[in-house]
Amino acid sequence: MEEINEMADIIIGGGCFWCVEGPFNLLKGVLKAESGYSGGHVVNPSYEQVSAGITGHAEVVKVTFDPRVISAKDLLRIFFTVHDPTQLNRQGNDSGTQYRSVIMIRSAAEKKLALEVIAEIRAEKLYAGKIVTTLENFAGFYRAEDYHQNYFARAEKGQSVANPGYCQYIVAPKVAKFRQKWASRLKK
Repeated sequence: MEEINEMADIIIGGGCFWCVEGPFNLLKGVLKAESGYSGGHVVNPSYEQVSAGITGHAEVVKVTFDPRVISAKDLLRIFFTVHDPTQLNRQGNDSGTQYRSVIMIRSAAEKKLALEVIAEIRAEKLYAGKIVTTLENFAGFYRAEDYHQNYFARAEKGQSVANPGYCQYIVAPKVAKFRQKWASRLKK
């Protein structure tokens, strides 16, 4: 399949955005990964609204990348290893539609690519359960509040964050597993 080189970003959700943003910011070719909200019916929602589950948004990450270094296809493959795409509307203890596994789709080419990667993941039998990741038509990305950006990186450096325990016990093990699995793809 021809690669989609003109695409400079993808928008994905796999539970808490801190658990997705942290690993993606470590990848070669990723220029930035921003936490935000997408897929709901409220314009410019707040974290409090989204986490209450009243806006329909998912916590997502907008991954801006250089397609000469890493492809959208590889980013989607990696996405399916940083979260459990078989959990419906949850990741671990985080539950609700705001934590759904989702890929926001902006074109027929993006949809085709996402379906191709999902088919590959199913064929590889990486998960015993059914993949429940939804493909949703993109209807806007709302950048999360500044204190959510680079959250895990700041916590890892010992900088003040509101929930260091979550980072230590939930995010850190995921990032450690990610670093091991994708060591050859990490920034120096």
